[in-house]
Order: sequence, then C-alpha cells, then structure tokens
Amino acid sequence: MPPQMQPFADYLRAPPHPDGGDRRTPIPPLNRTVKKTLVVEESSLDNPDLGPILLKMARETIASGESPVKALDFAIRASKSFERCAGPGLELATCLHVVAAIYSSLGRLDEAVEALERSIFLLEGENGSDHAMAQFSGYMQLGDTYSMIGQLDRAISCYKSGLQIQMDVLGESDPRIAETCRYLAEAHVQAMQFEQAEKFCKKTLEIHREHCSPASLTEAADRRLMALICEAKGDYEPALEHLVLASMSMIANAQDNEVAAIDVSIGDIYMSLCRFDEAVFAYQKALTVFKSTKGESHSSVALVYIRLADLYYRTGKLRESKSYCENALRIYSKPVVGTTAGEIASGLTEISAIYEALNEPEEALKLLQNAVKLLEDIPGQHRTVAGIEAQMGVMFYMVGRYTEAWKSFENAITKLRASGEKKSTFFGVVLNQMGLACVQLYKIGDAAKLFEEARDILEREYGTYHSDTLGVYSNLAATYDAMGRVDDAIEILEYILKMREEKLGTANPDVDDEKKRLFELLKETGRVQNKRGKKSLENLIDSNSLKMKKERKKRWAAFGLRT
Repeated sequence: MPPQMQPFADYLRAPPHPDGGDRRTPIPPLNRTVKKTLVVEESSLDNPDLGPILLKMARETIASGESPVKALDFAIRASKSFERCAGPGLELATCLHVVAAIYSSLGRLDEAVEALERSIFLLEGENGSDHAMAQFSGYMQLGDTYSMIGQLDRAISCYKSGLQIQMDVLGESDPRIAETCRYLAEAHVQAMQFEQAEKFCKKTLEIHREHCSPASLTEAADRRLMALICEAKGDYEPALEHLVLASMSMIANAQDNEVAAIDVSIGDIYMSLCRFDEAVFAYQKALTVFKSTKGESHSSVALVYIRLADLYYRTGKLRESKSYCENALRIYSKPVVGTTAGEIASGLTEISAIYEALNEPEEALKLLQNAVKLLEDIPGQHRTVAGIEAQMGVMFYMVGRYTEAWKSFENAITKLRASGEKKSTFFGVVLNQMGLACVQLYKIGDAAKLFEEARDILEREYGTYHSDTLGVYSNLAATYDAMGRVDDAIEILEYILKMREEKLGTANPDVDDEKKRLFELLKETGRVQNKRGKKSLENLIDSNSLKMKKERKKRWAAFGLRT
C-alpha cells in the first residue's frame, strides 16, 4: 500500500500535517469525567469543539481494542458535528475516511463506499495541496474497498484517479509516485491485465533507479514484480534476468529468506523452460534455507514441496510427485501460527491440480472444496472463490457429475456477475463451460443463451480468429441445430469454416474437421444428395471445448486463481 494512502491503522492516529508540522489545535487527553458526560444529544453537536473530541475518541476506542461499533458511533457523530459547525471541507472529508475505515473493518463495505464517495465529492473544486492529498487518500481507500468487494475494474479506476491527483501535486518523478504506480501494477496483475501492469511497473523502476542507490531492496522488489508480469506473458528469459538481479540485491543486503523466495520463482521459470535439473537445484536451495530459518512445518516449506511435486509429475516420477503432495498436506493440516487461510487455500488448489493430473479426481475435488470453505467468508476473495468453483465445475464435468458441475459453474458466474466482472475472458470461458454442462442436462435453451453471451465476450476480448471464440461458435451451432434452428446452425458453421480457412489454410486438419461437420449437417437437411447419416448433439459440439481446460494455474497465489 503506498505510504501516502492512509491505511486503516493510520486513521486511528491523528496524522501530522504534510509539511512536517501540526496545524491543528491540540486536544487535551480525555479524563474519565469527560468520557462519561459525552453521551450527547443531537443538539450538542453544534459545539465546534465536539467534532475533534469525538474523532479522537473514535481513534482511541479502536486503538485500545474496544468495540468498533462504539468507535463507529463516535466517528459518525463527529462527522455530523463537523458538518454542522464547519460545513463541507477538509475536516469532514477526513472524518468520513475514518468512518469508512471502521465500516470496512465491520464488513459493511457498501456503507464504506458511500462514505468515501461523499468525502471525494466534498473536496471537488477545492484548491490547495492539503485538499488534493486528502482527495488522493479518499480515492485510494475507495479503490481498496472496491477491491475487497471484488470489483477490480472500479478499484483500478479509483487508483488511477488518485495517481493523477498525486502527480498534479508532486510531479511525475517523486518517489511517492513510484509507490502508487507499483500499487496500480499489482492491481492490474490481479485483474490479469499484464500489458497495463508492465507499463506501471516500468514507471516504478525508472523512478526508483533515479532516487535509490544501486542494488537497493526497493529496486529488488520492483524487479520481482516485473518478473511475475513477464512470466505471465510468457516472456521467460526477461523474467529470469529480473529475478537474478533481484537476488543479487537481496544477497548484498543479507536477506536470506528473500533470496530463497526468489530461488523458488527462478525454479518456476526453469520449469516453464523445461530446464528441470536447474529447477530442482533452485527449489532445493530454497527448501534448505526455509527449513533452517522458518522450521520444517512452515507454509513456505509446503510451497516448495508443491513445486517439486509438480516438477516430478512433469518428468514422469509419479511416486515422488505424490509423496511431496502428501508432505505439503501434512503441513497444511497443522498450520503454524501466522499461516493465513489464503496461503492454505492456494496450496490446496495447486495440490488439487496435481491430483487431478495423477487421475485422482475425487481427492482433487475434496481439496478444492476445503479451499472454498477457507475463503468464502473472507472479504475480497470473491474472484478467487469463483475461480476455484469454476475449476470444481470442470472436474465434476470430466467425471460425469453434470448436475454438480452445473451448480459449481452457476455459483462461480453469480459471484463474477456480482463483482462486476462480466466482460472478462475468464467470465466468457466459464459461461461456455456452464453451457456444456447444460447440454449434458438437456437444458438446450439455457445452453444457447450461455453460448451466445460467451461468444459476445470472447469475440470482443480475443477477436474473431481466436480458437476459443471459434470453439464457442461451434457449440452454439450445435445447440441451434438441436433446437431446430438449422439454418442458423448452417450459417454459423459456414462462418467458422471461412474463418479457419483464412487463418489456417485449406489443408489444415482443423479445417477438414469443420468441413465434415458442415457436410454432416447439410446431409441431415437434405441439402446434400447422400445417404442419411446418424448424428447427435455431442458429435457437433466442438471437441476442444469438451476436453475442457485443464492447464494448471500459474503460481500467482496473491493475485488470485484461473482455470
């Protein structure tokens, strides 16, 4: 979180003025008598001294560990007092930031959003750096709140608005700009928008190189993020270069655990490049350090076990692969103090993918179900849970449990719609998979609607020629045929054939397959003089779609999951 953006803990303290001084009138400590008499009536809120006192009480209440509901009452009454006595302005906006922070801590995120939007509106048109930086803080806090709700697009929009205000006040090369750019880069990674993430991460690196010493820890952190972005884009060599430079900086600063964490990332790159011996060496180096510094039961050790399990599966050493999975599961079954639910859920999800590859789908499904239980009540995990539920839907489909597959896809789609992610390629893919489950349950009308929506999304995001887009077109053609809309089905198949011929050439096997499917449908309608053949809906459904996507997710544990 950028240092200028006041996190929840900062709202519990009265922050100093930006120029280093404190221009507010000091508020004396509240004695017990004052606290007892502060059960105030609405009319007493007209006292101009009451707002600062109530705001201080709200901060002290939270800092002391008392009830956040009580703190919220103080903060709300403080905001009313500020509004009555001083009107709209900086004091009221800052107080609303505190109100929103307490709402967020109580899980009342919609009310937090309302308070923050009001605070931003109050400062519009105001001049001065104090007002601008308060508005910046409001935008950043609002972005965090949207992120907790799962609305990443809105969160990113808020962060960008905050960055623009900050740049107007501080200029474009201030070190604090770099921190906000990094924040935006991380948000874009979480939204899987890697081109935009790379742009902001490059800006961060440029500013830090200008202001920081060579081989600084700050630059090392930037390079690790850039490596993650490059890996996500499939640019493995640049990713490896950034990781090696980051590792050198960490070694120079005697950060052994950070060096080990980077070794894990280096192992991931080597595995992606099929340089398995080098990957094993990197993982084993990291494992030795983690065991000696954190203990053999730490989640970092479990993470390396999962990497080794994946590697040994890829190299055909299935017994060793399963053994490392079991070692990791033993650690997650008795987590050490400080292990988060997110870390365990991420590990379970990765182990599930390995068990699925080892042809143990029931065990894989149990792990995914446990991961969902760990995450479903945690704010900000809507997209992660939706990704896991979509993965469960795929696995239910593959083992023929179509009703359960349909339910899992429906849960995932409901969460994605609620979080505002109705235009992403991920959403389009899940719609397509749910359509396939509907086909198996003979809900042909529902399947057609899902395929139509998936087609619109993937055509917009991927383009016409992309294989996933054409796969959805194929599924839609088969569904139209089953509904008796034969002319529509033929029109789509002719369109697909034309697209594949333009992209692949007439001699490609995929083009031959499309010709056969079109020929078969034309025979059924009597438009080709040939012996009538038997067909079924599944014969027309795109074979690539029926296989479903089983690619194991990338290791971006902090930024969510993909099927």
